[in-house]
Amino acid sequence: MTAAGVSDTRFDDHGVVAARAMAKWLRFAASPTFVAMALLTVVVDSGLPNTLCSAAGHLWPGGMAPMYLLMGVFHSAPWLKLISRRRSADPHS
Repeated sequence: MTAAGVSDTRFDDHGVVAARAMAKWLRFAASPTFVAMALLTVVVDSGLPNTLCSAAGHLWPGGMAPMYLLMGVFHSAPWLKLISRRRSADPHS
């Protein structure tokens, strides 16, 4: 029995498989995105201090770019796993 206006929706196996495939490939987007943000920050930065990062002081030269690069490094694990799997599967190496 369903409440008024609520449909009895059932997730099919194809939707679950599609969602898992999208989640699997979405994890590869973080690292390149952060690296691109770091490059854009360096290229587009006009030299004005960032209001959000001004409280941190001048510990890091360049402001936000080093933070974006660190985030790109921390999110590079899926890429490193993919590269190591491909190298171990390569019969010529």
